[in-house]
Amino acid sequence: MKTIAFHTLGCKMNFAETSTLTRQVAAKGFEGIAFNEKADIYVVHSCIVTGAAERKCIAAIRQARKRNPEARIIVIGCMPEISPTRLLQEEGVDLILGNKDKYRLPDILENENFREEADAENIFVPSWSSGDRTRTFFKVQDGCDYFCAYCTIPLARGRSRSNTIAETIETAREIALSGAKEVVLTGINLGDFGKRNNEKFIDLLKALEDLRGIDRIRLSSIEPDLLNDDIIRLVAQSKKLMPHLHIPLQSGSARILSQMKRRYTKELFTERMRAIKELMPHACIATDVIAGFPGETEEEFNEEMDFISGSEISYMHVFTYSKRNNTKASELGDEVHGTVKKERSRLLHELSETKKDYFYLQNKGRECNALIESDRHQGFLYGFTDNYIKVRVPFQNESVNSIVRVKLLELADDGCYEVAMCYGL
Repeated sequence: MKTIAFHTLGCKMNFAETSTLTRQVAAKGFEGIAFNEKADIYVVHSCIVTGAAERKCIAAIRQARKRNPEARIIVIGCMPEISPTRLLQEEGVDLILGNKDKYRLPDILENENFREEADAENIFVPSWSSGDRTRTFFKVQDGCDYFCAYCTIPLARGRSRSNTIAETIETAREIALSGAKEVVLTGINLGDFGKRNNEKFIDLLKALEDLRGIDRIRLSSIEPDLLNDDIIRLVAQSKKLMPHLHIPLQSGSARILSQMKRRYTKELFTERMRAIKELMPHACIATDVIAGFPGETEEEFNEEMDFISGSEISYMHVFTYSKRNNTKASELGDEVHGTVKKERSRLLHELSETKKDYFYLQNKGRECNALIESDRHQGFLYGFTDNYIKVRVPFQNESVNSIVRVKLLELADDGCYEVAMCYGL
């Protein structure tokens, strides 16, 4: 039996797809082992969202080659789509498969003469992560039609597409049988689900609500222009959909948002937050921001800091702008100096921590439901409330992968809430 090791970089969608591919190659008779072991085949699932992600991909290739010079090395995913020449220059890379071709990997490994062509614009392969008893990431949508100025994802993953609601529910039934309590719906542009099938994302959510075997549903990210009042009301009324919404902002400057070719204004973003908090006062609102977009002035950065400081945002994922070839932003010029980008990123990270601390303190004393995970450390188990506050409870075997009612008491040194266990659900 040949051994195969996967190494995954980038987004949760990549991890979900790797899990699916791992199950498929195992069915073909390959034994999966850790990437740091000596394997017959190494597969690097790549990411290109930043220059750092590309460098990590090259580093993983070299690590694999050093570990076993005789091994076959395969790179799949976004980097073969955007930088195939760079990969083919790297010694030891035997095969590259872009996003449209990576699902052929099990057949290629079984029969290397397999070369069926795929339709890049229409193929959609649902994927879900396994190996975590508690939570699974479920890819229900792929690709993007937005073409934001800084982003190569539409070039790497193609146009927006998904299965039908009926097909998606069939895959969800498989997930329900896995025993995972929580499903995180993922996609490149999640709210665009169903676009090609004349279906709507909200109707998928309603169908998933009715599915037995899944207790909690969390949305990974949804664009402000696609998060409408009907979806917000559904989340507010639902017992399964979690009051935790990730809404990308990217910039708090009106001019920079326009330069980024984003499809919303600061005013719309603010209205979405207001609508959420009106129906769900304790909801967690997460966002993404990019530090140092080309042409961003000190005044515009201060405008962003003021906007975020006065907003209902609970915490942020901060990304430092990274120039990507074949994007509109790469043609703008007026690059922000690296040291300035680094400082702006630091300040945004600090602001994110301040916002998160305030959000946590707002919830002190509340009773809520928490899903306890299997991660054990120093006699504690950890988990997350429905509105994504991290809690810790004394270790008990029966608590693993269970939803319990807790009261948030005091913040511990590790940033988690000490809780009083009320009862199991």
